[in-house]
Amino acid sequence: MTKAEFVDQVASQSGLSKGDATKAVDTALDVIESTLSRGGEINFTGFGKFSVADRGARQGVNPQTGERIQIAASRVPRFSAGSALKKAVKG
Repeated sequence: MTKAEFVDQVASQSGLSKGDATKAVDTALDVIESTLSRGGEINFTGFGKFSVADRGARQGVNPQTGERIQIAASRVPRFSAGSALKKAVKG
């Protein structure tokens, strides 16, 4: 599903206009992004939790040359699904 398709579904299920649904989706994504960039967490009970994890520096291998390279440490976004979402996907 693309973002445009997602916005269409939000608009049809909520009764919002397509413009209002686009603003709502964009605002929600902006809030999630800004919260994670500050190192915070967002927890939707039953749905899941967005958080930030530290990935340590490590050694890797360039697959084309076989040369060993150093991969720098980084911060990455994480999502862990909640019980209601897991149950819905499982069927």
